[in-house]
Amino acid sequence: MSSRAGQETADRVVPRRQVFSWALWDWATQPFNSVILTFVWVPLYLVSKDFLAPEIAAQDPGSVGCSTAATESTSYCLGLADLSSWYGWVTFAAGILILLLAPVLGQRADIDGNKKRWVLGCTAVLALLQFALFFVHAEPVYFWLGAVLLALGAVTSEIAGVNYNAMLVQVSTPKTVGRVSGLGWGMGYIGGIVALVIVVVLNQEDWFGLDTGDGLAYRLIAVGCAVWTVLFALPFIIHVPESPARPDRPKVGFFTSYVVLVKDIARLFRTSRPAFWFLLASAVYRDGLAGVFAFGGVLATAAFGFTPTEVIVFGVALNLVAGIATILAGRLDDRFGPRAVIVTALVVLVLSCLFVFFFREGGKTIFWIGGIVLSAAVGPAQAASRGLLARVTPAGMEGEIFGLYATTGRVVSWMSPLLWGAFIGWFGATYWGILGLAIVLLVGLVLLLLVKLPRFVHA
Repeated sequence: MSSRAGQETADRVVPRRQVFSWALWDWATQPFNSVILTFVWVPLYLVSKDFLAPEIAAQDPGSVGCSTAATESTSYCLGLADLSSWYGWVTFAAGILILLLAPVLGQRADIDGNKKRWVLGCTAVLALLQFALFFVHAEPVYFWLGAVLLALGAVTSEIAGVNYNAMLVQVSTPKTVGRVSGLGWGMGYIGGIVALVIVVVLNQEDWFGLDTGDGLAYRLIAVGCAVWTVLFALPFIIHVPESPARPDRPKVGFFTSYVVLVKDIARLFRTSRPAFWFLLASAVYRDGLAGVFAFGGVLATAAFGFTPTEVIVFGVALNLVAGIATILAGRLDDRFGPRAVIVTALVVLVLSCLFVFFFREGGKTIFWIGGIVLSAAVGPAQAASRGLLARVTPAGMEGEIFGLYATTGRVVSWMSPLLWGAFIGWFGATYWGILGLAIVLLVGLVLLLLVKLPRFVHA
């Protein structure tokens, strides 16, 4: 089975309008991750005291728990912990759905030639789910509605992303796949930050006199994210062509697709072993990359004393640096190969983690320096990984392989949280969690170095 690089000629011309329209989809959907899930909607609204029972929420936050105060109120602390725990279980269920559905739906999109249709359908559903968040009022009874809507949004976003990633081969050539992948990922980072800055400005202006009681400010933010998604997805709808079908592969029922999937994995191991081993190696270091962003805010507040405003400014700066670095690194990817970009980025990430850990006494300045360097390496590693997989994937299996890419990431997504929590538990301080993340990244780097990749991936 020929590789994608062997299938296409390097001099194929892809219209710039198609490339930019494809990349803009990342911009269109990123606010769901950055504004809704990461920085604003979930941490500041859904798992806040707004959704606690009145008798619990009425407790004085100054005496609230998980502190050494003699007057601490365990009921309030446990209430917030319960919300976080329940939300965690709902997102865990979403992860299981992604694990089970992503590769099979990607496989069926390959056969039917409807990757674009899957992207559009899932994008429309994602927009509707964000609109529906408007009806999640600041009352305990609405918590589960919000949690389920967000979990469904995560599943929908991931399925759309599988097919979107698989379409990378349509809007790039072997000579440009790195810069095109970097452009898309970078646009996503920057789009999320632009949306976040808009939210910050609205909050500073007190929503221009609107009564923002009953969570109205957050509910309007969700509607704004939905409108953003629809508006900026239009170029993708108009300019990016549908993927070709695979008439050589028979259409089968949904459950039979799992049988085909197992056979395809076995065939991938026999005929395209680099792609097989890269899926496994990348799953480990991608979990480390996810851990850097997932626990960065916790480190900032718990270990380095950042205020909430400083955390938001820190997050904006890091994502902006990550977006710019990712776009620029895409050209290095095409020049030196994705493997070189990933290896360099992982080395920088491990060294940055160690720098923050060993020089932590320097306080916020050290964390700012380490954070900026970390963010400059995370994006390039993610984009180059997508580009590398596109290069080694057998022609016509892009959807299925990127589905497996999503699935393998879910299979090992426990590593960073486990080592983060274990190191903190063993040594009794939050900053020790940095070493847990460094170990995951280092293991992923070693596994990647052991993967034997085709020559065209190296340069």
